[in-house]
Amino acid sequence: MSTYNLPDPVFSIKNIGTDEMIHLLATMMRIRQFEETIADLVTDGKIITPCHLYTGQEAVAMGVCYALNKDDYVFGNHRSHGHYIAKGGDVKAAMAEIFGKATGCSKGRGGSMHLCSPKHGIMGTSSIVSGSMAIAVGSALAESIRGSGRVTAVFHGDGVPEEGIWHEAANLAGLKRLPIIFVCENNLYCTHMSLDKRRVYDNLAEVASAHGFSSKVIDGNNVLDVFYAAQDAVNKARSGKGPIFLECRTYRWRGHVGPNYDVDLGLRNQDELDAWINRCPIKHFAKFLIEKGILSEEQLNTMISNVANEIDEAVSYAITSPYPDPVELANYVFKDGNI
Repeated sequence: MSTYNLPDPVFSIKNIGTDEMIHLLATMMRIRQFEETIADLVTDGKIITPCHLYTGQEAVAMGVCYALNKDDYVFGNHRSHGHYIAKGGDVKAAMAEIFGKATGCSKGRGGSMHLCSPKHGIMGTSSIVSGSMAIAVGSALAESIRGSGRVTAVFHGDGVPEEGIWHEAANLAGLKRLPIIFVCENNLYCTHMSLDKRRVYDNLAEVASAHGFSSKVIDGNNVLDVFYAAQDAVNKARSGKGPIFLECRTYRWRGHVGPNYDVDLGLRNQDELDAWINRCPIKHFAKFLIEKGILSEEQLNTMISNVANEIDEAVSYAITSPYPDPVELANYVFKDGNI
């Protein structure tokens, strides 16, 4: 069973306020509700674009993105709804995009895997495994030359360091000491193949270190640990001490793509799934905040209700929004929007 033998998350309060911790929890809840609603809509046939769901990994996106400034850059992958929301993206625009509507954040042209919001520093997500790596390093190189102080964070899965472009990108980032953070969301699986069936050693952080990165392995289900590590990484990157590799050990509850859990297909077993569901990053953090007197049960229930209403409104917005006009099909192919 693949669990990394991690204990339940243990939280410690350092340089973070009570309102900030409540914000972390509320945004993780928003990501979870967004993803689980999409799972239902896919099951019901109301969404037909392929959806790679982020359920279970919410603490990684939230902890990293909260350590970034609004104008810092984020690049994602095929499983990036959580990154988009954590960086401040509009949930209505994201839901409309997944419905393929003109009011979507990519104007209905991207679907689930290509979300964009430049005003929040979200420069795009890619459906290609490792597709964002070179682009992200390019943005970090540009900001290094400009001397802007902007940091780039690129999220990728545990299968990406097995791609050649990852090593090429990491080599250049290390050589130029670029202000970039590689965030490896190690959820144990590359599509359907587990980590122990793909690698001789469980040593992703060591591989990154060989390229000149400072590296750290974190419990990706502990939002405060992720935030503290990301905050330190951002400070290092911004002061010229980059690049940094953060390996966040976590688990996606749903299958590689779509709403299924893959247990019935024999790709993983129920005990493994149950063990990780019991380590739910939201459940444990909410319990911690209640035990510390930072949050009451009543406040938590209100948050749950508010988030549910927000996502319901996003679904209604998406359903009632228009599809892109076929006349505009060729728009945005080139910079001026015309052929």
